[in-house]
Amino acid sequence: MDESWRDRSLAHALARIGLGLNIALHGLTRLPHIGTFAAGLVPEFSQTFLPGPLVEATGYGIVVGETVVGLLVLFGLWLRPALVAGLLLMLLLQFGTCLRQEWATAGLQLPYIAYYAVLLATIRYDCLSVDQARAPRPAPMV
Repeated sequence: MDESWRDRSLAHALARIGLGLNIALHGLTRLPHIGTFAAGLVPEFSQTFLPGPLVEATGYGIVVGETVVGLLVLFGLWLRPALVAGLLLMLLLQFGTCLRQEWATAGLQLPYIAYYAVLLATIRYDCLSVDQARAPRPAPMV
């Protein structure tokens, strides 16, 4: 492995860890108050076509999704599906934010979408993750 490959792998790992930590803590800090969070979304979406029970159920899913996706990305476990799930979660958040016409918040969500996309596009540099530690190694040649 040449030095530029190692630098890219290190950069990918640190970027992955940073995003995973951020998203995991979004979810982990909301878990103790998940019901309050989910119920709090209902009045925020009252002026949209979405029914309250769907909004509340989605609120529960967001917290669980942030927690699970964040931890998977943080540790690099099932990384490709975790990054895809993170992108889909961000698209869900973007949909809700745009539906509420909160354009400033929607703009703040776009870098997260780009961040996930860049990590997914550069996944070939993933060398420092649980996935890579668990990968079968070729047998040494004798």
